Amino acid sequence: MGKAKKAPGSAGVESTSLAEVIRKAKAAGALVVDVRFTDLLGSTQHFSVPMDEFTADLATEGLGFDGSSIRGFQAINESDMLLIPDPITAYMDPTLTVPTLVVVHDIYDPITREPYSRDSRYIAAKAETYLQKSKIADVAYFGPEAEFYIFNSIAFDQNAHSGYYFIDSEEGIWNSGREDGSANLAFRPRHKEGYFPVPPVDKLQDLRSEIMLKLIESGLQVEVQHHEVGTAGQAEIDLRFNTLKAMADNMQVYKYVIKNFCASRGYVATFMPKPLFQDNGSGMHVHQSLWKAGKPLFSGTGYGNLSDLGRWYVGGVLKHAPALLAFCAPTTNSYRRLVPGYEAPINLVYSKRNRSACVRIPMYSANPRTKRIEFRCPDPAANPYLAFSACLMAGIDGIKNKVEPPPPVDADIYDLSPREKAKIKNTPGSLKESLDALKADSKFLLEGGVFTQDVIDTWIDYKQEREIDAVALRPHPWEFYLYHDI
Repeated sequence: MGKAKKAPGSAGVESTSLAEVIRKAKAAGALVVDVRFTDLLGSTQHFSVPMDEFTADLATEGLGFDGSSIRGFQAINESDMLLIPDPITAYMDPTLTVPTLVVVHDIYDPITREPYSRDSRYIAAKAETYLQKSKIADVAYFGPEAEFYIFNSIAFDQNAHSGYYFIDSEEGIWNSGREDGSANLAFRPRHKEGYFPVPPVDKLQDLRSEIMLKLIESGLQVEVQHHEVGTAGQAEIDLRFNTLKAMADNMQVYKYVIKNFCASRGYVATFMPKPLFQDNGSGMHVHQSLWKAGKPLFSGTGYGNLSDLGRWYVGGVLKHAPALLAFCAPTTNSYRRLVPGYEAPINLVYSKRNRSACVRIPMYSANPRTKRIEFRCPDPAANPYLAFSACLMAGIDGIKNKVEPPPPVDADIYDLSPREKAKIKNTPGSLKESLDALKADSKFLLEGGVFTQDVIDTWIDYKQEREIDAVALRPHPWEFYLYHDI
């Protein structure tokens, strides 16, 4: 892989000086500044100020906000928090009508002036510093491939006496028999056949191209867009790889632009891992590599043309994969995707080409600069700062301890005999299992103070109480099919 692009910051305002960013933004016609940061769960939060109120002094003074109102942050008796702008993240929002400059902010304690331990962007910065101090490498590159669905509508509700969801898509194969008085123009991808016929079967080509151009306008470097396997508008738009924190920044811009541009066109984009029964879920395959002094460290003469260091990195990822999934596949819905079939990467092995393996070694090119590993378990519901940082920490642990991965598997795992399959371990089957794995295996994340026990405990408690318990309490529609006549 070659030199990575910088973090988002084009559209005429890229700079490392806040004063220069402000000058260029005003010259570009910006009237509003949108102040953005990421909560612990990975959602982008914001508020806006007039352009004239956003001054260079904020680089040291910062902007205050109520941390007790943000998920996973402060208690009400310690709510005051501070936001400090990072000028390299500045870009002009391509989806809003009012000319708006976007600037991502880091979170600080207003009394100690120390970075906030639960700021996931700070954790990503610490992971990069830890890598450099380890002397193993000086840079880690990440290239996520996030999939998503573009529907025409999503309706859902749950109350004491009813619960349902209803998804519809003009491209959904279930609409082949629709008779509503308008012409049915057919040409829809069948289940698992969306990869990838041309229009008119692919009905969203122009929409994806428009999204791609908006992403480029926001300062991201897009490599490709295409329809994905699922019917009903599953899509993928890939960004060029970048350094860890910058790539996580890019993913937050990516999700924001896609959701907002689709909404402006009358569609709803969702990064939910498994919205459709009996069709492919949406993953976020994360390509990773380490470099030192401008040279790739994963290229070698071993299996899949991996170096020893690259193989040990894989060993660390596979060893810690159950715990990693607490951050990389962080929802109860994630485990509707991580099931046999549907190209699900549930097998804790690595392979050159087998897409049901947790780790794949891409073999498209013999160029040593392209050598990387692909961790296929993550999904786009993850907080990218935490997911990428956790992956890097697992890989570093593997290198430091020379962890050997299980033997590679090139055969179709689903065709193996029961005896052969029994030798292959699987990923956790639920979010609860992943959280339990994190409780038992978190020491590697704490190295160098990258993650803190407070962050891990807060994550586990929030996921258990607000998600696992909340889902478990509610009757499931299929339970009525199974049990109403008992």
